Amino acid sequence: MTAKLRRPATEAEARALASALRLRIIRLCHDRSLTNRELSRLLDVKPATLLHHVRKLVDTGFLVAEPVRRGPRGSREVPYRSTGKSWTLDVREHAEPSRALLDVYLQEVELVDLNESYIARLGLRLTEQERAEVIRRFSDLLDEIASRPASPESRAYSLFVNLYADVTRDAAG
Repeated sequence: MTAKLRRPATEAEARALASALRLRIIRLCHDRSLTNRELSRLLDVKPATLLHHVRKLVDTGFLVAEPVRRGPRGSREVPYRSTGKSWTLDVREHAEPSRALLDVYLQEVELVDLNESYIARLGLRLTEQERAEVIRRFSDLLDEIASRPASPESRAYSLFVNLYADVTRDAAG
C-alpha cells in the first residue's frame, strides 16, 4: 500500500485549518452531527463565537449542514457533520495548520488521564531516504486505519504523530 496522494490545501483551506478550535469542531463532528449549541457546550465557547468558526468551516467545505431539526424547546437547530476533507489535504506548505494541530493536541491531552495513554518517544538518526520511508509507512498505516468503518462499540481515540529534527542533539554532534 502506498500513501494516498493529498492535494495541496488552498490558502482559504489552510487558514480554516489554522485554528485549534476549528480543528476540534471538525473532530467532534466526525462521528455524529452536532448543532452550534451542542458544540458550544462541549467546547465551552460562546455560541456566537462558535457560529463564526462553524460558518468558516462550512464555507471551506470541512463541515456540511444537515437538515434542520427541532431542539428541546422546539427551536430550529442546524446540525453539522464533518466531510472528512481535512484528511485529504496536504498542508505542509502552510505553518499555521501544523501549529494548530499541536495546539489541539496540547489542549486535548490536558483533559485525559495519562495513565490511559500510550506515550512513546524515540530518538533516531535517519538518512533523508529513511526519514521519507518512516513518513510513508506512518501515512500508510494512518490511511488504513482512517478508512475503517467505526463499529458501534468503539471508543473515540486521537493519535498525534510528529517526526521532527532534534536540533539540540544535532548541535551536540
